[in-house]
Order: sequence, then structure tokens, then C-alpha cells
Amino acid sequence: MATYLQVENLTKSYGDRILFSQISFHINQGDKIALVAANGSGKSSLLNVLAGKELPESGGSVMFMKNIGVAYLEQDPVFDPGMSVREHLRRANKKVFKAITAYNTASGSGERKKLEKAISDMDRLGVWNYDQRMDKILTSLKFGLAGRSMGTLSGGEVKKVAIAALLLQDAEFLIMDEPTNHLDIEVIEYLEEYLSASSATLFMVTHDRYFLDRVCNSIYELEDGQLYTYRGNYRLFLEKKEERIANRAAETDKARNLYRRELEWIRSTPCARTGKSKSRKDDFNRLKEKIQLSDNERKIQINAGVARLGGKIIHCKDLSFHYGAECMLKDFSYNFQRYEKIGIIGGNGVGKTTFLKLITGELTPDSGELQLGQTVRFGFYRQEGIQFNPGDTVFDVVHDIAEVVTQADGGQVPVGTFLNRFLFPPPTHQVRVEKLSGGEKRRLYLLTILMRNPNFLILDEPTNDLDILTLNVLEEYLEHFKGCVLIVSHDRYFMDKLADHLFIFQGDGIVRDYPGKCSEYYRTLSIPESKTSERKKEIRHTPVKKKITYREQKRMEELEQMIQELDQEKAELEKVLSDPARPLEEITGASVRMGEILESLEKNWEELLGLEDQRVCCSQ
Repeated sequence: MATYLQVENLTKSYGDRILFSQISFHINQGDKIALVAANGSGKSSLLNVLAGKELPESGGSVMFMKNIGVAYLEQDPVFDPGMSVREHLRRANKKVFKAITAYNTASGSGERKKLEKAISDMDRLGVWNYDQRMDKILTSLKFGLAGRSMGTLSGGEVKKVAIAALLLQDAEFLIMDEPTNHLDIEVIEYLEEYLSASSATLFMVTHDRYFLDRVCNSIYELEDGQLYTYRGNYRLFLEKKEERIANRAAETDKARNLYRRELEWIRSTPCARTGKSKSRKDDFNRLKEKIQLSDNERKIQINAGVARLGGKIIHCKDLSFHYGAECMLKDFSYNFQRYEKIGIIGGNGVGKTTFLKLITGELTPDSGELQLGQTVRFGFYRQEGIQFNPGDTVFDVVHDIAEVVTQADGGQVPVGTFLNRFLFPPPTHQVRVEKLSGGEKRRLYLLTILMRNPNFLILDEPTNDLDILTLNVLEEYLEHFKGCVLIVSHDRYFMDKLADHLFIFQGDGIVRDYPGKCSEYYRTLSIPESKTSERKKEIRHTPVKKKITYREQKRMEELEQMIQELDQEKAELEKVLSDPARPLEEITGASVRMGEILESLEKNWEELLGLEDQRVCCSQ
């Protein structure tokens, strides 16, 4: 098996903080590896070094096999806001974009040999069909209207375009940083299937444990600056990690006993003069460092108290809400019960966030009644994350809320102690928030929510950017949370573990209460019609949107016919362009016509996909 990547003695630090030190590893062809680590441990930095975005420190090396393509999906993609999606994606594959540029130059030059070379390169790279492949990938990612400007896209749409750009590069080695953030579950499942079937080698950071299990065959863990490798799935990783921690704990206990004995010897011995005594003191100091390192290996501790929750929580009766003419919630009735945990599922723009704002009183319903219990204390974890003033330190953010935090046992601790338990040790208290990693900001934001002792938690995409180890602790806390929890998340593992039942937002303001787990619900969507007929009798169907008109239907048929005719003419022109015996005038004319055809195909496909999206929405 060919080695695609060889990493030797890689070190990276920021100031006095060492992220990883002298790590070495290799990745073979066909490996699909997930990198896990605590937030702020250097996961994204390692990916940036591998992708050439950051330089390693002296002595380290990153070597890819010669002539393999490497593509990188960054967590926060960079783009030209004024460029169209289609143009952005044409530039994604550098070889294709170079071939198109050369072809356009040669077409206007009148030089036969240049034109023949450009046409040959276009044929070899399959450029003539590049836009059709682009449209196919965008459709699979549930993205339409490729003529839009990049600057008009939402966060989730930008992520879809970035994934399409990655896939269009046809690279042998893919580097991906949190590929499932901001994606709907249907798109995540498409990406799972694509990557699982792909022959590409993969190295990625993800917090999505289902995605990790279904795509990856190995897990690398970055901890205390060192890299540990595990062959197998997520469950095996947890088992092996537990073994490693237990073995290290046993070693640490032995070290502590030896440390006590050596400490007595040091205290009872005059200043050592002999080489043997000096050597023993050096061993003692190394032993002390080992114990201190082990004592610093902690995980986040969530021990926030919960305000008492009375019998009356929230009572909703026939709630309705509109944005203009668009109905976001229609005749919703529900009586929230103590301690229940509800997951919320639905596509983008169907009213999930609007619903959360209605529940908390940020929005007022158009009609209906909402009664809020007197003891309800909300904790709203918003998707956009923590808001802070420029220059604010970690300590400033929490101290502005309270000086002490009430714990689960009723006792109180200073906010500094609470910060320590959330893995913000004293040296980080005066660090400016803007200097934290994305995951550290999320962890700090979670702390600011829980330190207020809420009894009704609303979590809008809480798993984005949080590391897997923090998610495990958060899940354990929420499982025993003595209050209500509403969760909006595309993380199926997180939802399956916590949600007792689901609110399904189906569009047009309709919300259905599904008595089951997230994965169970999505499995029902793929069951054949004959097997779900009984279940469907119990489902309140969503009123369909206004059907497409007869004129729109006829236009779709016309577009399909036009595209078919253009494809046929395109195939004939390709024969002309690939025939060196043809006169230069004929080749030049065919080249000009080919450009016109490609432009017409692009416009027709975009119009057709727009109508097709409308028809699909109407049928749901």
C-alpha cells in the first residue's frame, strides 16, 4: 500500500503554548482517519500545517507522495463575495480552470496548433461536461440557483458550496475540518455515502460520531501534544482510550508512592555532592514533572445547579405566526411537562428558530395563547455563539454575569473555580476572548448559559465546534438535568442519546409530534410506501404548497427538449473540434458555437433546476 503522507517530528506552538510536539505519523492510500482532541489542542492547526496554510516549526517535515492531488475543506471557507457560485466552482479545479482559460485565449488567437492543444486538454479533463457534473453535485447537496453571488449565501449554503468545490477537484487526498457543521441531516447522509464509496484517502476533524463511524476506519487522538492512533470505530476508540487512561493511572499511583519516598530522602539528605546523589535528585525532578502532568489531565466538569421548576411549565394553545404572507407556525398546541427532552427537526427556513423565539417571548404570536410558568428560567444557547466586547477577557465575560456560581448541591463557588472546571485554568483567565479557538469560545458560551442556573434549556445547534470529549460530558449532564430541554441539532448521535420525542417541522407552519428517536424517524423516510401505509394513516399531512402552473409545466418540457438538442449539437461539435484534418475556419467557427452552446446550457439548466425545486417542494 502506497504511503500518501509522511509526517516527521512536527511541532507547533503559539507563544509559550505548545499545541503538539515532535509528532510523527504516516497515512497510506485508502486510509480514512478522524482526528479527535479537546478544543484548543491544535486540531485545526495540524490540518492547516498539512494543507500548507501554516508553516511547521523548524525540524519538522510534511511530505505528500509526488503527483497526488490534495484538497482542503476549511472550517471557515474564504471566497470572493461578488463572484457567482458557478464561477467559484469553475475555479475550484485549477486544472479545469486553466484549460478553460487556455481554450478561450486560443479561440480568439486564430492559431490552429494552440486551439488543437486547448481542445485536446479540454477533452482529456472532461471539461465539456464539468458544468453538468457541478449541477449534479449541487443538486445532491440540496443547493439550487448556482447563479447567485457568494456574498448572498447563508452559512449552511457556503458550506455546501465549499463541499462541492472539494469534490470537484477529484483529489486523491482530502483534508476536511468539521465537514458536517451547518448541514441538514439529508445532506450529511449523502456526504457519508459519497466518502464511504470514494477511493480517496481522508484525514478529517469531526464531532459527528455517527458520521465518523460510517466513514472512517481509524481514529487519531491528539492529547497533551502527543498523537495516539487507534484502528477501528468510535466504540473501539473509547475502549482503548479507557485502557490507556487506566494504565496511566496505575503508573501514576506507583509514581506518587515513589515520589513520597524520594521526597523524604531529599528532605533528609544534605545538599548532594556526589554524582550518584545528584543523579537521584535529577530522577526525582523528572518524577515530579510526570506526576504534575498526570494531575493536569482533566476533563470538563459540569456541576451547575438548576433552579426549582414548578408544576406549570409552558402551555401553548393554537399558536400561529407569520412572516408577511409566509406561515411559520399554525395552530400549535402543546403542554410542556417537567423533565422532558424534546428534539426539533426540520429543513432550513421552516420555522424552528421562530418557534424558539416564540417560546421565550422574543416574538409575539399572531394568534393563540402562550402561558409561561412563574418558575421557568430559560437558558438559550444560540447558534450564532457568544457575544463579547472587543478586549474582553475570559474572566471579564463570566464576572459580568456573577461573582459566584450555585452548584448542583446548593453550594457556591467563585467564578474562577467554575472556569477551572470548564478547562479554563488560571493562566487563561486574562486571555482575550478573541484569541480563543472556535471550540473554546463555544465552551465558554456554554459556561455562561449554565452558570445562570436555568431550568429550561434551549440548545440551538449546541454540538457545532465542541470536541467529542466535551460532548460526552455535556450529554451526561443533560441526561440527569432536572428541568426541560429543547434541542435543535443535526447531530444524530446527540439527538438519539437525549431526545425523548421529536417536534417535526414540516413546512407551512405544521409541527408534528413524533414519539421516537431521530434515527428512527429518518429510517421511516426511506421505508417503501407499502410498509408505511399504516403509519401514515396516523400522520397529519402537511398541506401542499400551491402547485406549479400549466405554463410552468410546459416550460419545463420545453427546457428539457432544448437541453437534449443542445447536448446533441455539442456532441457533434466535439467531433469537429477533435479532428485535426478540419480547416482552421471550421474549427474556429465550431469553437465559437461551442461557447454559445455552453452558455445556453448553463442558463437552461439553472432555469430547469429552479422549476424542479419548486415542483419537489409542492409534492412534499
